[in-house]
Amino acid sequence: MQHRANETSTQRLSWVKQDIEQRLLFKGGRHTRVNNVLSALLGVLITILVYSCLYPFPHSSITVMFTQRGPIPYFIVFFSAWSLSILFFKWRKLRYQQSSLKIIVVPPEHDFILSSATVDQVMDEIQSAVDDPKQFVLFNRIVVALSNLRNLGRVTDVDDILRSQADTDVSSMDTSYSLLSGFVWAIPVLGFIGTVIGLSDAIGGFGSVLRSAEDMDKVKAALQDVTAGLATAFETTLEALVAALVIQLLITFIRKSEEEFLDQCSEYCTQYIVNKLRIMPYETDSVR
Repeated sequence: MQHRANETSTQRLSWVKQDIEQRLLFKGGRHTRVNNVLSALLGVLITILVYSCLYPFPHSSITVMFTQRGPIPYFIVFFSAWSLSILFFKWRKLRYQQSSLKIIVVPPEHDFILSSATVDQVMDEIQSAVDDPKQFVLFNRIVVALSNLRNLGRVTDVDDILRSQADTDVSSMDTSYSLLSGFVWAIPVLGFIGTVIGLSDAIGGFGSVLRSAEDMDKVKAALQDVTAGLATAFETTLEALVAALVIQLLITFIRKSEEEFLDQCSEYCTQYIVNKLRIMPYETDSVR
């Protein structure tokens, strides 16, 4: 039954064929990392799509907000679209990684003992279950630990290596969010830049109003320019803050799911690897 399950898993867990970035003919990022070129291209496409949807409604307040408030809204939309693209790919890649938890690579017999003599049996199960173990967080962690067991024959080191790999996976997860953190910081800054530009235009326009105060018609015309500058100031800030809030909430949700996945990997390793280890007689003296 175990071998039948592994045959099914091989078809289901082919990273080369099923990773979303690989399927789109781009080099897939390792584990849940994202190919930045692919996500940037998707961000460009989303930006074009957004403005294409706004184009038929030139007098809409939303269209005016995103097209007649200077260049800042264009950058806000692009960085937001790029961020959403990264989060989409991370979500899909995380779901694919989670499917590895359903595969049991250790023989189900209760009397099975994991040692240097039986490690090849587990390694063969992993190779038959996935096409490239190093591309899966769970199996990469197990392979690194069991390779040490096969080479040195010390089961006492396996648990330490699994813990070390778990720490490495957490660090890798943290760095995979670096670009997103930069966007969450940059988008509000763009909004504040738009505010400064808008207020500068408004103040300059107000100076023109004061200089032409003797002509009421000119005053009214100048005041329209002042209000346009204020609209730029406040609307760009609103766009940026809303975009940053949505992206940050999505980051929190996906990051929480990824942290839970790493915890599940640790539980898997404890249940199916560490609990199957037995210290061999020749190791007893070294442990003491």
